[in-house]
Amino acid sequence: MTSHRFQAALLPQGWARDVEIEVSAQGTISRVSRATRAEGAPPPEGIAVPGMPNAHSHAFQRAMIGDTEFRQNARDSFWTWRRAMYGLANRVTPQDLALIATQLFIEMLKAGYTSVAEFHYLHRRQDGEGYGADDNPLHGAILEAARRTGIGLTLLPTLYQHSDFGGKPLREDQRRFGLSVREFVQVIACQSQAAKPGGSIRCGAAFHSLRAVSLGAMREVIAELDRIDPHMPLHIHVSEQQLEVNACRRLTGKRPVELLLHENLLSARWCLVHATHANREELRGIVDAGATVCVCPTTEGNLGDGFFDAEYFLDLGGRLAIGSDSQASVCPAEELRWFEYQQRLRRRRRAVLASPAQQHVGTRLWEDSAAGGARALGQPVAELKAGARADWLVLDPMHPSMAGSPPEHLLDRLVFTSAREAIRDVVVGGRCVIKDRRHDLDSASAAEFSGWMQQQLTLPVS
Repeated sequence: MTSHRFQAALLPQGWARDVEIEVSAQGTISRVSRATRAEGAPPPEGIAVPGMPNAHSHAFQRAMIGDTEFRQNARDSFWTWRRAMYGLANRVTPQDLALIATQLFIEMLKAGYTSVAEFHYLHRRQDGEGYGADDNPLHGAILEAARRTGIGLTLLPTLYQHSDFGGKPLREDQRRFGLSVREFVQVIACQSQAAKPGGSIRCGAAFHSLRAVSLGAMREVIAELDRIDPHMPLHIHVSEQQLEVNACRRLTGKRPVELLLHENLLSARWCLVHATHANREELRGIVDAGATVCVCPTTEGNLGDGFFDAEYFLDLGGRLAIGSDSQASVCPAEELRWFEYQQRLRRRRRAVLASPAQQHVGTRLWEDSAAGGARALGQPVAELKAGARADWLVLDPMHPSMAGSPPEHLLDRLVFTSAREAIRDVVVGGRCVIKDRRHDLDSASAAEFSGWMQQQLTLPVS
C-alpha cells in the first residue's frame, strides 16, 4: 500500500483540496480521503487529475506525420492521403512497428494519455502470407511497446475483408489487412487469453468500416465474440467521409449509422469512431443505444473530414471519447481545444460546450471524454475513486501556465493554453511512468526512432 498527498484533486464529486489517495499493491485505488497536515509530513505532490484514455489510435501512422502536408492537386482529400498511408503500411516490419509504437506511447504518456485503444489492422507479412494466431509479431509489437512504456492498452484486432461496399475484394495494397472470420476470431481468442485479469492490458475487437466488412460477417463475428467475452468493446469507423455515406446509401438505401441502428447492432459496448456526418436522427439513435462516439478533431481537421454535431450530441446526453487516430497531434488537450473551437467557429459564440452542470468547458470536456474513453476501452479508469485503476496526471501548480489558478480553472488552462508542460508526473496502475516530465526510455527510444526515420525513403504520395 502506498499513499499520495495532493494539494488538490479532481474527484467524481468535483474539485477537492488536501486529498490523500491510497493505492493497493495491485495498482488500484483503495481509498480517497482528506489529507491531514501532520507536522513533518512531506509536501503535497501537486494537483491530481484523472488520466485520459485515447480511444482511437493507429500507431504505425506516427511514422508519416508531417510528410503529406503539400498539395498534389486541386482536389487533395482523405482518399489521396490514404494512398500514402498504404505505402507506409506495406513497408513496416514488426521490428519497425515496435520502435514506432514505443516512441509514440512515450509521447502519449507525456501528453496526458494514460491508456490507448489500438485499432490494429496490420495482420499479415509484407508478401500477404499469414502468421499464426497466437504468435503474430505485428500484434506482439504493440503489446511489447505497451508493456515497456507502461501505458494501459486495449488491443483492437481489426477485421478488414473488402475494399469497398458490395463485397469488392481487397486490393494489392490492402493485402496485409485481410483475415477470414475464422482467423479473426482465433486472434481475438488468443489475445483475450493472454490478457491478465485486472491488469492494464485487455483485448477488444474492431470492424474497420461498413465498406470493409459485410453485415453478415459482422453478425457471425459478434456471435463468436459473445462466447469469449460478452462485454468485449467493439469499435468501428463510421460516417467519416461524405463519399462513404453516399456509397452506403446507394447500396443499402440507408446511411451508415442508420444501417447499424436498423440492424439492431449497437449497444453500450460499441464505440463509433468519427460519426462526422451522422445526422440528428442518427445521433439520437446512438444515444438511445448507449454507444460512445470517439471524435479525433486534429485528424479530422488534417484530413478535411468535416464537423461533428457536438453541441446537439452532448445536449442529448451522448457519450464522448477522443482519439489521436493518425497521430497528427498526440495531445488530449489539443483534441479538446479544437473540438470546442470547431463549435465556436460554427456557432460564432464562445464556451459552446459548457453545460448547466459544468460551466468550465475544459473541465466538462475532460471529465466527459475520460469517462467515455474508459467505457470505449473497457478499462476501470478515468475517475479518482476507490476501485478504479490508479491512473492520474500530476499538474505542477508552479508552472507558469498554472500559477495562481484556482482548481476550478486548472483544466481550462490545460486545454486552452497549450500547457502540456504543466504535466509533471504521470501514474498508470500506481506506477510513476513519467517523472519530472521524463520517461526511463526517453533517450534510447528517441535514438532508435530517429535512426530508423533517417533510413526511410520519402513516402510515396501518388
